[in-house]
Amino acid sequence: MVACALTDRGRKRENNQDSICCVSTPVGNLPNLFIVADGMGGHQGGEFASAFVIEAVVNAVREDTGNNPITIMNRALQEANKNLYEQSLSSPSLEGMGTTLVLACVEGETLYVSNIGDSRLYIINEEIRQITRDHSLVEELVLQGKMERGSETYLEQKNIITRAMGIKDQVTVDFFEVELEKGDILLLCSDGLSNMLEDEEIRDIVWKEEDFTSLPGKLVEAANNQGGRDNISVVLVKPE
Repeated sequence: MVACALTDRGRKRENNQDSICCVSTPVGNLPNLFIVADGMGGHQGGEFASAFVIEAVVNAVREDTGNNPITIMNRALQEANKNLYEQSLSSPSLEGMGTTLVLACVEGETLYVSNIGDSRLYIINEEIRQITRDHSLVEELVLQGKMERGSETYLEQKNIITRAMGIKDQVTVDFFEVELEKGDILLLCSDGLSNMLEDEEIRDIVWKEEDFTSLPGKLVEAANNQGGRDNISVVLVKPE
């Protein structure tokens, strides 16, 4: 397995509220652990939330004695969410903070994924496929048939998320289990990448680049060249 990652402030934001985890060796009973978190809640709150949640998740995974990856992930996320929510009540400067999160691990030929919010996981091969589903207002309206994906209104309201870590004392998490195929590349990213580049643009950069470890920098550079309106975080994993 080869994995690499990068987080960048972008060209418009004063600070970086994203945090990442890229560990290709065992963490507790998980064989590896990859996370992207995109914080929100003012200058201090967003940075604190994303870093706090990743540290809390890693610690919870490390201490969990279970063997089922989905169960381990869920327990860690629920514990981290509760701890973040309690932190948000402890200081006025942290009130209302939260973070999106996408988490993945690979066990054998199986990919396990969880997500809250609009940070994404893609599988890239000859095509690009989004595995996670955005927890956003516009995606809910699309599913209800009340909005067209890609419309002007969709693009204007795309950043309104409906789920995040730390907003309440409990959080609903989506889980995915996917059988990987030879040649698959995994991409976890914050919306600072996916809002700047179309899926096919992302796929072309990943698929055409021969030097895998240079891909995080190439993707961040492309997003910045398109305006870099948000923090940009990417984690790339080549399982085979």
